[in-house]
Amino acid sequence: MQLFARLYDSIDSTTSTNAKVAAMARYFSEAPPADAAWAVFFLTGRRLKRLLPYAAIHDWTIAATGLPSWVIEESYSVVGDGAETAALVLDQLPIVENLAPLPLAAWVEERILSLRAMDPNLQRERVTTWWAPLDRLQRFVLLKLITGEFRVGVSQTLVVRALAQASGLPVATVAARLMGDWTPTADWFASLISPESTDVDQSRPYPFFLASPLEEDVSTLGDPADWILEWKWDGIRAQLVKRGGAIHLWSRGEELITHRFPEIVAAATHLPDGTVLDGEVLAFRDDRPLPFSALQQRIGRQKQVAQMARAVPVVFMTYDLLEQNGMDIRTLPLSERRERLINLLPSGVLRPSPGVVGSSWDALAEVRSESRVRGVEGLMLKRASSAYGVGRKRGDWWKWKIEPYTIDAVLIYAQPGSGKRASLLTDYTFGVWDNGELVPVAKAYSGLSNEEIGEMDRWIRRHTLERFGPVRHVEPVHVFELGFEGIARSSRHRSGIAVRFPRMLRWRKDKRAEEADTLENVQRLLESTNAPGG
Repeated sequence: MQLFARLYDSIDSTTSTNAKVAAMARYFSEAPPADAAWAVFFLTGRRLKRLLPYAAIHDWTIAATGLPSWVIEESYSVVGDGAETAALVLDQLPIVENLAPLPLAAWVEERILSLRAMDPNLQRERVTTWWAPLDRLQRFVLLKLITGEFRVGVSQTLVVRALAQASGLPVATVAARLMGDWTPTADWFASLISPESTDVDQSRPYPFFLASPLEEDVSTLGDPADWILEWKWDGIRAQLVKRGGAIHLWSRGEELITHRFPEIVAAATHLPDGTVLDGEVLAFRDDRPLPFSALQQRIGRQKQVAQMARAVPVVFMTYDLLEQNGMDIRTLPLSERRERLINLLPSGVLRPSPGVVGSSWDALAEVRSESRVRGVEGLMLKRASSAYGVGRKRGDWWKWKIEPYTIDAVLIYAQPGSGKRASLLTDYTFGVWDNGELVPVAKAYSGLSNEEIGEMDRWIRRHTLERFGPVRHVEPVHVFELGFEGIARSSRHRSGIAVRFPRMLRWRKDKRAEEADTLENVQRLLESTNAPGG
């Protein structure tokens, strides 16, 4: 645990990606395989299910320290994180000698996971005994793990780089072995970094290749003839794998979603064995995509799958052919992979994503302007000669998205962020006017500079009207321009509106709160998209 806590601190205390990779590579080289396996589990964003509520940690901290509840609550309001608050407050307890430091794997497998079967009194006895010999950093990591809230500021791409550096394996090999389901054990970690290891999991997808946002003028890409263009669909990026007679559908988040889309599975039974397709699960009716909100109805249903399949039909809009007849063909040029894909798939539930053609970038810009009418987000630009890479490698695949929808909204609530932002009020709720009242319409936490975040944090603390736990109701004076990718009706929101991927585009210091948008304006924006109800 001590070594893993030090790794967390090394990662959390730097913004340098190279320094983070170096710290992880050292850890993977030094840690026992069982510990390294659990470290990979946590560093790649996997988490244990919550074993204890923060309310229990709060009560046990009060009992252990003898401090009044209001002191803990005031400390929390400054720190903004329950585990960090407890770790800091518990510092006043006398140090208990730790005679036998426990490895990370033993902490997880022998102690933390055992909490699930205990009654609350025994949980309290065990946890308060466990934290006694730990220093502040280890105590913080322990509380984050048992509450299911452990997060660290590294992407899976950086973890892959560190493992490749520690093992001497190619990045693509490590990335492929990390895909799909796996259990963090010493044997698994040994196979992960072994040069001789062979992949026996036939369900495993390939690492996804991701496009980068196009920020330069599109003309800098050269001749349009060198590029393959497709619509940018708004669904669930996924890989469809058929090997050994079995069919698996994996989302980009490495979630197995096969059972939720039986019509895709049925269509895939006609594919040759040893086929892997990359594409997008789309809600689709009358030869056009439905809003993402329609697809969410399928995502959220574990039961009544057949009924939902009739109500919200889907297709698998296929971008790429990654494996054919059991052979990995990702290194072939995209133009050849696409030709093979078109020859493989008929038009139906499984269909190739249609190409978009234009004689010049200006002509293609005109086509792109039709995106909203078509229910898409813009164009994808892929170099015809490109191989299928790993992760977000700039240069060959670009997202040429349309401009976002925008509204001006008023900041009405704020709460602490997570990770390094846990001590700052960075997560905001915005409202628009409806009959003289501000109605919440969006939540956003990205888009401000560090200086603006600091300025806003100081202002919020001085202008809080009410507090509801970590949430602060603030004076409604600040206007922000919000951008978002989609808008739909929603019975789950008080405003009746749900927006997708909201973010702050700019702080409108030139506007007064009464000049912000109204709910009526937002509803007109919804009507202009012709989006059916979500």
